[in-house]
Amino acid sequence: MNEPSYDRARPELGRKLFAWWVLVGTLILIGFLSASAADEDADRQDAVYQYEFGAGGLIVYGLLIGIVLLIARGLDLRETFALRRPTSWARAGGLTFGLLVAVFIVGAILEAIFHAGEEQGLDPAGWQPDRAGALVLSFLAIAVAAPLAEELTFRGLGYYLLSQFGAWAAIAITGLAFALAHGLIVGIPVFFVIGAGLAFLRYRTASLYPPILVHMAFNGLQLVIGVFG
Repeated sequence: MNEPSYDRARPELGRKLFAWWVLVGTLILIGFLSASAADEDADRQDAVYQYEFGAGGLIVYGLLIGIVLLIARGLDLRETFALRRPTSWARAGGLTFGLLVAVFIVGAILEAIFHAGEEQGLDPAGWQPDRAGALVLSFLAIAVAAPLAEELTFRGLGYYLLSQFGAWAAIAITGLAFALAHGLIVGIPVFFVIGAGLAFLRYRTASLYPPILVHMAFNGLQLVIGVFG
């Protein structure tokens, strides 16, 4: 397995890890505050049919990517974010498919127990053809921008900086941070399984591309199922 190669004694890595924790802590705080505010929003189910939601999401995730790249400034971006082909396409394909299936199965089981989807409140209330344009914009935010930003943040920069403490520590910590950043108490088990699974996929393939694809597919399918299911 290809592990990140860097001089662990370099002091700037400690500063970058601190900056990453500040960013993640801010995301966790915002996540819980947003979830609390959403509890009082009666129109939350129709959020994906509002242009403000999709446009706002694209802007926020764009800013997040910019901050992550700023923290990573001076590092080898290809190495830091594992922007390289997997060590084995066959293994990557098998693991990617297996993780996607596992995420849906485990997510469905945990959802039935904890009802995280209800707490998140983003399940669309059916298909509304007259508002398709807003839905497309929301789809781009949820299924493209969000996975890209979150993978660069957690399985990219976060995993790289934490892997100095061992791959399993990086997998567990980024998984927990990812779960907390969603701001959903009952959703923590669901998002931890997803986050840790994506980090494990990065570890096994030595590439961030498979986790990005799984994350995009999961978010996209969840939204499509919510609309047409």
